[in-house]
Amino acid sequence: MKVFLNLVKDSINYLTHGSKAYHLWMALLTFLMLLGMYCYSLQLEHGLSVTGMNDRVSWGLYISNFTFLVGVAAAAVMLVLPAYVLKDIDFKQAVLIGEGLAVAALLMCLAFVVADMGGPARLWHMIPGIGVFNFPNSMLTWDVIVLNGYLFINITIPLYILIMRYQGKTPNPKIYIPGVFLSVFWAVAIHLVTAFLYQGLQARPFWNNALLGPRFLASAFAAGPALIIIALAMIRKFTKFDIPDKTLKKIAMVVTVAAQINLIMLISELFKEFYAPTHHSESAYYLFFGLHGKTKLVPWIWTAISMNVVATIILTFHKLRNNLTILYFACILLFIGIWIEKGFGLIVPGFIPGPWGKIVEYLPTKVEIGVTIGIWAMGALIFSVLARTGVAIELGDIRYKKTQPNSK
Repeated sequence: MKVFLNLVKDSINYLTHGSKAYHLWMALLTFLMLLGMYCYSLQLEHGLSVTGMNDRVSWGLYISNFTFLVGVAAAAVMLVLPAYVLKDIDFKQAVLIGEGLAVAALLMCLAFVVADMGGPARLWHMIPGIGVFNFPNSMLTWDVIVLNGYLFINITIPLYILIMRYQGKTPNPKIYIPGVFLSVFWAVAIHLVTAFLYQGLQARPFWNNALLGPRFLASAFAAGPALIIIALAMIRKFTKFDIPDKTLKKIAMVVTVAAQINLIMLISELFKEFYAPTHHSESAYYLFFGLHGKTKLVPWIWTAISMNVVATIILTFHKLRNNLTILYFACILLFIGIWIEKGFGLIVPGFIPGPWGKIVEYLPTKVEIGVTIGIWAMGALIFSVLARTGVAIELGDIRYKKTQPNSK
């Protein structure tokens, strides 16, 4: 406990010092968080009526971001698997960064769920023994279990490794390797369970797709590592932490394969929806071409698909992928494209048209956008704190100093 408290103290001292660019970055994130808190206060005061959601479209920007970020959190396994299971030393340089990103993404997931519920006071309904947890019948309770379990794993394993390195000791593989293997299976579980949460809603035929779970994983293993590559690029630029080019290129291979599989599954879904359309295809028609003159989501989905296709083509060619500048551009395109496709392109069309055929379109309000920006800023701040602390310990800038008794 003493070592842990010293680690916290030394980390806080280290985090409060830095370059002007670092302080400006943290100040910007703090401002955006305050903006999000103000918008959330308006939502608490007036209720969800200040959002674009309604009786017809009850899930919007919040759940869209939640769905996407579950995949980002699960993507850490794509670094853990080769680093610890396949013994690839190149990936070990990026594992702690990936784990930090997973923690930030999971906390953002929980924040988006709280925002969508209308207020934190409703969380007690999910507490076993107090509320109605409804386990194991409810898929939502399974989602709560796997998300919080994965968060616990991603906090405890890196924390143990960092505490040992903070003391100048070598972490004991017998202690953390079982947790690493568990995290690999748990990462797959969090995204599959989230997919099943939508897939099990019989009244929403747009989500009743056997490919939904596998496509969730494919998109997650494309967007998550793409974001990790961008984060590693920033760390390489602003710190002395050594991340070899071959590490980035190996992660890029993971992104490439996942992006290609994601596109193949998209083509399969489009064939199923439009080759022999039924009345259950109306949601897909609304999303891709509009329905009865309602076309608010059409520009979004075609922009997302264009970004995904361009990024995948760039990543497929060896020479383009090995050019780091082009690689970073492709990763940004892919990340944004999957964010749109997996957010607006998946959640909102599931509610349109309604069960009786009525079309009520949805676009987020300024309040929703403000809350969303605030939560993303919170995630960026958490990741910045975790990454900077982890890098400092790895570089030896933060070390445990034992107090020596005074000699007489």
